[in-house]
Amino acid sequence: MEESENQENLANCSIEKSLDIVGGKWSFLVIREMMFHEKKRFGELRQAVCGISAKSLTDTLRHLENNGVITRTAYPTVPMTVEYALTEKGHALHAIIHEMKKWGNEWASK
Repeated sequence: MEESENQENLANCSIEKSLDIVGGKWSFLVIREMMFHEKKRFGELRQAVCGISAKSLTDTLRHLENNGVITRTAYPTVPMTVEYALTEKGHALHAIIHEMKKWGNEWASK
């Protein structure tokens, strides 16, 4: 297989496309936290996702919003209140996260 043909196959790979939409290493942890709550604020997410910096959380939330996985709603309060929620696309990841949890329980300690 030629190199350009191989690169074209990678560009059309549904797994690679999925990973591009979901994003970096923090995305699944942020999505996991949002699965069990209708809405979450930035501070709540930062506290729930251990080890994430404010910058990494901001970048992750922007990426997920830009890819239609979450919505961001800002309320005109002082200070401004911002809530994040999963979209239908985001909720569709529930089964994947559940399977990742099962896989981790079985294989992470081996």
